[in-house]
Amino acid sequence: MTREIRPYWQNFIDGTWVDGADGSRITVTDPATGEPVSEVARAMPADVDRAVAAARKRFESRTLQDMRPNLRGDLMLEVADQLEHLADEIATLECFDNGKTLAAGRAEVALTQRYLRYYGGMADKLEGRQIPLGDGLLDYTMHVPYGVSAQIVPWNGPLPVGARSVACALVTGNTVVLKSPEDSPLSLFLFAEACERAGVPSGAVNIICGYGHDAGAALAAHRDIDHIVFTGSVETGKSVLRSAAERVIPCVMELGGKSGGIVYSDADLDRTAASAVRGIFHHSGQICSAGSRLIVHRSIHDELMERIAALATKRTVGPGVDGCDMGPLISARQLEKVEDLCLAGVAEGATLLMGGSRVPGLAGHFMSPTIFTGVRPGMRIAREEFFGPVLVVLPFDTPEEAIAIANGTDYGLAAGVYTRDLRLAHWTADRLIAGQVYVNEWWAGGVETPFGGMKRSGYGREKGQEALLGYVQTKNVGIRL
Repeated sequence: MTREIRPYWQNFIDGTWVDGADGSRITVTDPATGEPVSEVARAMPADVDRAVAAARKRFESRTLQDMRPNLRGDLMLEVADQLEHLADEIATLECFDNGKTLAAGRAEVALTQRYLRYYGGMADKLEGRQIPLGDGLLDYTMHVPYGVSAQIVPWNGPLPVGARSVACALVTGNTVVLKSPEDSPLSLFLFAEACERAGVPSGAVNIICGYGHDAGAALAAHRDIDHIVFTGSVETGKSVLRSAAERVIPCVMELGGKSGGIVYSDADLDRTAASAVRGIFHHSGQICSAGSRLIVHRSIHDELMERIAALATKRTVGPGVDGCDMGPLISARQLEKVEDLCLAGVAEGATLLMGGSRVPGLAGHFMSPTIFTGVRPGMRIAREEFFGPVLVVLPFDTPEEAIAIANGTDYGLAAGVYTRDLRLAHWTADRLIAGQVYVNEWWAGGVETPFGGMKRSGYGREKGQEALLGYVQTKNVGIRL
């Protein structure tokens, strides 16, 4: 495939493509080579001010609020259609600025279109209700938008994660300022282009790229935003929440996980092995809901590990554009973090079944598929998020012990159950502290199913009908007739 990437990208503010206020730029590098591939205009606090002002002006004009809801939905359908013309370019960008495989890049476009079409279809279905209060009184509720929604998007899946938040905001009448991730911002600029082509009103969607410590911090603390959507680390999330608390701004927070899958003794081992391998090695484990812990009944432990190791060994590692199964980690610092945590696991006495270090002979940030066995719940590798292709395996003897291990971290994003016993599956799902529980298939679900965390994994929900409720507030109207 020919590598054709635009050398420079501007920010999208008030329907116009603009340079940063001070003219500075951010260099975007290819994680497969470490080489620069493009530059983007660096947004500074002054650019945040400009974008928020544009979003505020558009919101106050009531353009979206006064539009018939089905027409807001039609806008999302048109954005989805416009993405079709940009799909090949987006897939290429996802390889070179994000490290995804070409197939995964194309799948990101299809997923984004699904989100846009799903929420486009929901635009005219968010209804209030009438409350009977007796003779002479009429009372009803209505859903109203918050106003300007500030959205900070992660680098591991910027296009679908950003688009689903934008879609929810727009179909409910909000306007948006979105900060794209500096490590992989390019696909969201093409999303902005699709919004422009689709005729989304200027100022309704503003997309800027800047560093978290200046643009991100300025956006989260801005005096004129009304709502925050954040996906990222717990530590950065705490900083965002502190800013939000100063102005009592509602937030939707997704803060990562250390998700565990429980494998009971009656599980289908071939099916479980395939699911577990995909659950941790897809996108090199750089997914917040990755199945990073496997909690396995002792009676089947060794047999299951043989099957998982055999499948993991077959996975090819290299540049996604070359058709490999696993691409690079996003950056040198992320690779170093994963390697350091692997060294800690060895030092703590865990057994390194395979991997544990970067792939030799490759120039980029490539990590070997890694599996630890003999892991105890108190070990760092059992508690801390790698955000890389590392599976830790913990044995158990009783269902109660398995539940205790699964729930024994600060996170509560996702969890899994592998069993043929329907009663045991329901019993386990009921006791797992997680926003979503997958039974016999990691990532069972879809665009239609609500997604979000418990405990330190955050709160609020994205995806599904429930997500729309995070973008509106209820107004009650009581009338004496």
